[in-house]
Amino acid sequence: MRIIAHILIVAIGLLAIAEFVPGIAVESFTIAVIAALVLGVLNVVIRPILLILTLPITIVTLGLFTFVINAFLFLVVASLISGFDVQGFLPALLGSILISIVSSASRYVLDS
Repeated sequence: MRIIAHILIVAIGLLAIAEFVPGIAVESFTIAVIAALVLGVLNVVIRPILLILTLPITIVTLGLFTFVINAFLFLVVASLISGFDVQGFLPALLGSILISIVSSASRYVLDS
């Protein structure tokens, strides 16, 4: 039940981010839910592999390269789902930072 609540909160966060960040567009709540699901799956499956493969550059940049990985995954989700559009790297970077904040807050609230 917490997983469903978390996905719905992230979907609402995606809709809010699309309203405030130029270059990010979400057509509907359904698209936002699908994007939240796909983003969650990619973060569980692909992100750990990317973190291991890019470990040297992540260490050199003191962890800042993880922001690039998150933005890349945000762009991948946008390329997979029609109706969820991200117009470039900077909107993806800002969107991924904001969705990380929303996701962390959601986990904190739902786990307490």
